[in-house]
Amino acid sequence: MDIRDILNFLKDYDGEEMTIMEVCGTHTASIAENAIPSLISDKIKLISGPGCPVCVTVSDYVDRLIELALKGKVIVTFGDMIRVPGSKAALKDIKSQGADIRMVYSPSEIIDFAQAEPEKDFVFAAVGFETTTPIYALLIDELIEKGIRNVWILTALKTMPQVIKVLCESDSKIDGFLAPGHVAVITGSEVFTPIAERYSKPFAVSGFEAQEILASIYALIKLRGQGKVVNLYKKAVSRLPNDKASEIVGKYFEVCDASWRGLGTVSYTHLTLPTKA
Repeated sequence: MDIRDILNFLKDYDGEEMTIMEVCGTHTASIAENAIPSLISDKIKLISGPGCPVCVTVSDYVDRLIELALKGKVIVTFGDMIRVPGSKAALKDIKSQGADIRMVYSPSEIIDFAQAEPEKDFVFAAVGFETTTPIYALLIDELIEKGIRNVWILTALKTMPQVIKVLCESDSKIDGFLAPGHVAVITGSEVFTPIAERYSKPFAVSGFEAQEILASIYALIKLRGQGKVVNLYKKAVSRLPNDKASEIVGKYFEVCDASWRGLGTVSYTHLTLPTKA
């Protein structure tokens, strides 16, 4: 269907009100940047889900990082994590107390720090979803291979399907989901099928360009009330999981319960390192 026809349909839609949750934080950003709500009917409601890993990180995790930093550990993380509030402060607030907080663009940068300053202990604040967990597994591989022993990883790595199930159980007003495209690259689109079928809610795995999101919204409206998954991001997402990513993650991580900011404890959503790792 031509994008102009999709736009006309969405703008003129006058059917039953449809509430669609975009789960991925990148989808949320793209929807805002492209003013997508202004392009569609008021009867199509877009709401944001728990798709930003930083936003759902609980204050206890930040407090633990601050505790380690004030004990002399070097905390290494991405820029957005530095501003996340703990119960009393954020990482950025304790730099004036002499805490060594370092922002990086890639987890592998911690290796250079550790090798250049072997007398210091480094802690990487590992926050993310299925998308980034393989990167941390590869980092562990490299740390072991190089014999680096002054690096620790504090995990707040979460998995997505189970929390979507919780949302389906707690909020019956959600009529469909823009499935998280980045997560689906790792998990495959099929991971959402049991949830879609159980709760009779459609899922559209979407890319991140405005046209891709609009096409996915159109597909969800057409599939209202049907427990189906459509993959509209086939250039990056397959039906089945990425075997290589699953293998490297399974090498080091195990699943347990996780605390989510705003949602509480959600079973089997935390990818953590067992004590032996």
